[in-house]
Amino acid sequence: MSFWDYIGAKAISLCMAGMGGMYLILVAYFCGIPFSLLLFLLFSGMIVILICVVIGWKRADRRLRILRSRLDTLPEKYLIGETLERPRDVLELEYYLLMKEISRSAIGAVEQARAEKQDYCDYVESWVHEIKTPLTACSLILANGGEPAKLRRELRRADNLTESILTYAKLRTAEKDVQISCTGLHAVCDQAIREEMELLITADIGVSIDGEAFVYTDPKLLVFILKQLLINCAKYCAGCQIDIVLAEGSLTFADNGTGIPAHELGRVTERGFTGAAGRSHGQSTGMGLYIVSELCKMLNISLEIDSEEHHFTRFVFRFLT
Repeated sequence: MSFWDYIGAKAISLCMAGMGGMYLILVAYFCGIPFSLLLFLLFSGMIVILICVVIGWKRADRRLRILRSRLDTLPEKYLIGETLERPRDVLELEYYLLMKEISRSAIGAVEQARAEKQDYCDYVESWVHEIKTPLTACSLILANGGEPAKLRRELRRADNLTESILTYAKLRTAEKDVQISCTGLHAVCDQAIREEMELLITADIGVSIDGEAFVYTDPKLLVFILKQLLINCAKYCAGCQIDIVLAEGSLTFADNGTGIPAHELGRVTERGFTGAAGRSHGQSTGMGLYIVSELCKMLNISLEIDSEEHHFTRFVFRFLT
């Protein structure tokens, strides 16, 4: 910062000081103080003010040079707020506290963005490994004559994995694509079952739907949610029976499969959590129920999960208004 820039920044204060000095000199003159003494006082005052201005400029320039030097050496520029020294001036202290708050907010946002990026990269990596399974199976099926039913089943698995990663990629902005309408739950359940029919037949899973209800929700996202539950049943609960009960404002999805251990029940919707069942079945992203949980929050659906190991698992969706 140049000296004249500093003078410009302090122009109002200097003008007020000059006007005050002139007023005092006029008062002294009318009080009969000799003119030579007034000149001496005026000259002395100007010298003092000039010295104070130069000292203030030097201090301000030094502080700015130190800040610029720190900024050049910092790997992340937003951390500059953490290097500021606590000032003594009351006004500067208020600015200092505001800068600290802004800096910490920026640090938190950056750390969250980094964590989300890392989570996404981890998911993509695990997804790549998982999608190899149906793709390899397709190659083997084609090499051995290409049975259509088996090929459709593996293509459905690959399609489900692709749909999951696309939904996860759009999860933070999915609310922009949400289209709420009056939706018949029976039709939504029928669509989800039809799309996963190959997997359900292969896993020897029976499905029943009882009742009907109409709610305001996004039917496309609700179909995706139900498909994730059907896929999990096909993967972990072969031979089970699924009962879907529709009532006013609620949908209950229950199976009599292997269930979830009590110590894992509270974690099944955590991002990346696979549990013992996921680990025993090979590659698993652990993202299915996490995406289901996040979509439920977006659609204002209350999700309750209850299970008893080796007996049943029950999901209750309550559509809040």
